[in-house]
Amino acid sequence: MRLVCKLDRICSLILALFWVCCLSLNAQQSSPGLRPEDRHHIDQVVARVLDSTGAPSASVAIVKNGQLAYVQAYGTAVLEPRKPARAEMRYSIGSVSKQFTAAAILRLSEEQKLSLDDPVIRFLPSLTRAGEISIRELLSHTSGYQDYWPQDYVPPFMLVQVTPGEILDRWAQKPLDFDPGTKWQYSNTNFVIAGLIVQKVSGMPFFEFLQQQIFRPLDMQSVANVDEKRLGENDATGYLRYALGPPRIAPKEATGWLFAAAELAMSAQDLAKWNISLMNESLLKQTSYREMEREVLLSNGQTTHYGLGMWIRSELGHRALEHGGDVSGFTAENMVFPDDHTSVSILVNQDVTKAAPECARRIAQVLFAAPVPARDKALQVARTTFGALQQGSINRSDFTADANSYFTPEALNDFKQSLAPLGRPLSFAQTGEEDRGGMTFRSYQLRFPEKTLALWVREMPDGEIEQYQLMAEPELKTQ
Repeated sequence: MRLVCKLDRICSLILALFWVCCLSLNAQQSSPGLRPEDRHHIDQVVARVLDSTGAPSASVAIVKNGQLAYVQAYGTAVLEPRKPARAEMRYSIGSVSKQFTAAAILRLSEEQKLSLDDPVIRFLPSLTRAGEISIRELLSHTSGYQDYWPQDYVPPFMLVQVTPGEILDRWAQKPLDFDPGTKWQYSNTNFVIAGLIVQKVSGMPFFEFLQQQIFRPLDMQSVANVDEKRLGENDATGYLRYALGPPRIAPKEATGWLFAAAELAMSAQDLAKWNISLMNESLLKQTSYREMEREVLLSNGQTTHYGLGMWIRSELGHRALEHGGDVSGFTAENMVFPDDHTSVSILVNQDVTKAAPECARRIAQVLFAAPVPARDKALQVARTTFGALQQGSINRSDFTADANSYFTPEALNDFKQSLAPLGRPLSFAQTGEEDRGGMTFRSYQLRFPEKTLALWVREMPDGEIEQYQLMAEPELKTQ
């Protein structure tokens, strides 16, 4: 795991001056599916995460109800001379590129030019145990080929130009790390092999094949191949930090090292277009999406929680297709909830930071915290009770005998002392409801400028409250 870097106080104060400018310049709200209060909360989330981690900037694209709902850039894309981040700027997406490589293989499979179960020996016979390893095992990281780039920095040898074939000569002709299909181990080498297979079968350069088969059909016009050269002056600059030091311009990997494993850069909005195609299953055949999104099992039946070029997870109770990306100077997080037609894409111009996944997770919490239907009386009682507790009292006729015993003078004083300083909540929304133990369980979320609370209410059939408890939801603290 990489360490989270914190911004020194001086840089934090300087970056803070750019938030208002960035927000006003970059907002693109194309769908009524994202409520104004949600947009406001998302802006707060990203600003706090950047301030806490020290990442210079982030570009965010959100899909809701299958449509682009919010595109926003935050912070500083170039520190010297300073340029505010803009939504159209490109960032490297690192290993998020791998799902595009998987899609290229699936496209060739649809054309019956290869099969996921074909052995590697059919295409690259010189590789170790190539007759025992399938393309599926390459794309699911279960092949056993050793990773050529396990470091979280750019070693000196990666500053020297290389060809994909030379990578395989060095890393894919040595003994396997394990027998094929027996373990899961992340390996960039797998995707270099897959990229070369795409080139050999299609008869064209790998990136050109992606352009023809994926990017042009989806109108993803911003995509660049950063394996060939750095991004331009109108794009974000990549940075790194040594421990808690100031941001430094990150070195660029030499040509060849990112091939098919992490070579893509694009705007967050173009990445959202890809996400929409996943939700709608509009680019590939349905059978291809089933293959991509199916968790691959090891030979002992154990699940890997990984499909083809993407993680298959459960996030906040929703099925998620997820992958992060990390190359020199950049990190990315792409989280797609296909059943909900929702996605969150975060691109950040600093490596060795958890800013991108932290933003994605917290934004997803906002998106899935929308109110659910509830009886008006129950919501009103919950709100009124909260206001009373801020004053150190309750209407005891609303509560059962058990609940009244819970609210001792000491408890009421603690409620008052801890809740009164928060003031009125910005929002008070129900987030869940279920029946259990003869009661109705209702959950709520209360948002304040600097804090978010979770509330659990247990209600008896006659309407009396058996339980009313509050807890602070985790929040990143600024330094």
